Amino acid sequence: MLLLASLLITACQQQPHSVLPRQAAALPEPEIHIIDYLAVDCTRVWQIDDDNSIKNPLCWMRAIDCAARLSPIQARAEAHRWPASNWQSSFKQGILLDNGNVTPVERRQYVDRLDSFSMVWPVSVRPLIQLWRANQAAQLDLSESRTRYHHLQQTSDNQLDELRQKQVRLNRELVETRRKLETLTDIERQLSSRKSPDVSENNHADENSVSNTPAPSGENSNDKEAQ
Repeated sequence: MLLLASLLITACQQQPHSVLPRQAAALPEPEIHIIDYLAVDCTRVWQIDDDNSIKNPLCWMRAIDCAARLSPIQARAEAHRWPASNWQSSFKQGILLDNGNVTPVERRQYVDRLDSFSMVWPVSVRPLIQLWRANQAAQLDLSESRTRYHHLQQTSDNQLDELRQKQVRLNRELVETRRKLETLTDIERQLSSRKSPDVSENNHADENSVSNTPAPSGENSNDKEAQ
């Protein structure tokens, strides 16, 4: 009995020592490989096409940064190397053409191509694509506003030119009318100056004819009888 009790006590004392090492054993840390896309060379960023990278928004932010460093000619040339056969190629092409001095028609075309793949945009990249697309829509609105302003400016300039021409024409007509009025006024003056002497001469002639007219015969006989 004493031997059995001592064995039990020994076993109880050794059990914690046998369990503690297993509980205190450190778990192996998982290996995590994080790519620093900011360190990726811009000549290589367009070649990245693995699934993990294209679903990482940091990769696309690096692509946007690299595209801004290209000249318009280089951006267009690189964009033509990526036909829009899937969403990632379409996005690459749009990012590059955005810096290629595109027309509003070209901008709308590559935005529409990217929208055609909207159902397969990765969830992790979708917010970035939507933000980029909103910027494209704002640039399209700005282009349309500039076009409308240009048309309004042209219309206003044309109307001003018409008004100037009309004013010049009216001024010429006014000058011509004044000249005609002055001519008529001169003619009236000449006519009035010619009529005034004729009227006075006619009055004097009428008076002389009355005084030189002989008296009637009846008056002469009466005068003789009175004598």
